[in-house]
Amino acid sequence: MFLRMITKWKGGSMAKKKQKNLQRRKAITGYLFISPFIIGFVAFMIIPLLESLRMSFSNVVVSTGNGGFSMEFVGFDNFIKAFTVDPEFLRMLTEELSRMAINVPATIIISFFMALLLNQEFKARGFVRAIFFLPVILSSGVLVGLEYNNSLLIGLKDYIQKNSNTTEITAVLEEILSNSGLGNRFLETVYAIVNDVYNVVISSGIQIIIFLSGLQTISKSMYESAKIEGCTVWESFWKITLPMVSPVILVNVIYTIIDFFMRTDSKVMTKITETMIAKMDYGFSSAMAWSYFVAVILIIAVFSLITSRWVYYYE
Repeated sequence: MFLRMITKWKGGSMAKKKQKNLQRRKAITGYLFISPFIIGFVAFMIIPLLESLRMSFSNVVVSTGNGGFSMEFVGFDNFIKAFTVDPEFLRMLTEELSRMAINVPATIIISFFMALLLNQEFKARGFVRAIFFLPVILSSGVLVGLEYNNSLLIGLKDYIQKNSNTTEITAVLEEILSNSGLGNRFLETVYAIVNDVYNVVISSGIQIIIFLSGLQTISKSMYESAKIEGCTVWESFWKITLPMVSPVILVNVIYTIIDFFMRTDSKVMTKITETMIAKMDYGFSSAMAWSYFVAVILIIAVFSLITSRWVYYYE
């Protein structure tokens, strides 16, 4: 009996040791798989990020002779210049925050209800989903490259440039409408509404996909049970659908905020790029970039802290 107990104990300890070795090997394999990403992230993201932070507190002087540069520590002078001396940065930052407060909720609401519609069972559902996912394809780098390499579009832009002061087709339409006799304030309002609607539609494809993935994880038996208990569609939405997809809503809002501030049509991003490339003022541009980055992080942090208490996590 005693020998059996010892043999059983040894067998159990050996099994635990084998399990630990297997878990260790799996962990090592996992780290090996993600090591290229970690190396690339450190080399191409962390190091440049720290270098830009150092530049934001320095006066960077570029040497045209040998192609190098020197840095002189100036403290918070670049940040003070961005918020008190420069006449454009604070105004542009405020405008971007105001646009974000409108565009992000609009994108989330529209994409959520589009996902609710696309989650229903109807004929040609796959075709309709593809139509709503087209903004993701249209905003991809492939079609942007085709646009700049298309001979027809290039010829059209050349023709417009010869007959107008700009190469933008939308700007030509604005020029035509401005000569129609309508008030400038009315036209500016129309342009702003059209641009906002376009931005919301073009940036809602990924959000629809994320919402759809969350909606499809909800068991149909929950809706059937609620229907048997006498719940209406509206009650099922508030008591089942919304709580179950609340984690997806939080993720989508954070993604939409980041995506909004990283758009190429951002005036703040354009000013930072022009200051860095055209004026070669790396210290000032780094200070503006870090101010912009901190503003985005604070907005995401505040929103996450406020809304996390209403997020329902389920197993």
